[in-house]
Amino acid sequence: MEKKRHMRVRLRAMEPEDLDMLYHIENDRSLWNVSATNVPYSRYALHNYIADAKNDIYIDGQVRLIIENEQQETVGVIDLVDFDPKHQRAEMGIIIMKAFRRQGYAQAAIEMLTDYSRNMLHLKQIYAVVDVDNEVSHHCLLSIGFTEGAILKEWIFCDGRYKDARVMQLFI
Repeated sequence: MEKKRHMRVRLRAMEPEDLDMLYHIENDRSLWNVSATNVPYSRYALHNYIADAKNDIYIDGQVRLIIENEQQETVGVIDLVDFDPKHQRAEMGIIIMKAFRRQGYAQAAIEMLTDYSRNMLHLKQIYAVVDVDNEVSHHCLLSIGFTEGAILKEWIFCDGRYKDARVMQLFI
């Protein structure tokens, strides 16, 4: 079954002009519970990350893309990490900036990333690890066709306590 194509977003490579936005996202402590980040990043480190990224998942082991809307505003970041070429899978992460949340950008970006992963990277599977209390992300992923996998007990350390996480999988 072919998914409805969303033309609301464009995924593009990171540019030096994205440094301020990336700095804001990586240093927003409220987002640290959805990532592996637990220390602030300097502008220098992020500048080097952007400059050194080859944007080739086979070289970098990951790919990070900027999400833009039709007005060419940056609305977020989506990435594939923990790329495993042998098993043809990668973990997906996405952050939509607060001003742009709940407007369909995440779903459109994930669908575009899915097409890219299927047609260009030839992945078999994309997965995401989601806090069990994150109902918005859970609902979004289910609406795209992700299925619920295992519950990872005490997987995320947030606000001084451990929380369970749900593995969501999409076979493409």
